[in-house]
Amino acid sequence: MLSLKKELIIYIILFIISSLVFHNSVWFSHPIEQISALSSHGMPYHPFLYTFLIYLVLGIIRVVFTLIKKIFKRG
Repeated sequence: MLSLKKELIIYIILFIISSLVFHNSVWFSHPIEQISALSSHGMPYHPFLYTFLIYLVLGIIRVVFTLIKKIFKRG
């Protein structure tokens, strides 16, 4: 269960960082309008989709590094 909490925290941090990076000018100038615009957006799920894609890429990188560490640990 601890691993699931860790992964959820990683996902939430990625969500917050990516939303600030992609929409930094709007978040810092009009944050309330940005939040209200999410409900009227044509694709309201797009932040979760993009965050999941980033999480997936980082997950693949983490798996590759773990496998490399295991290979060098044996030898």
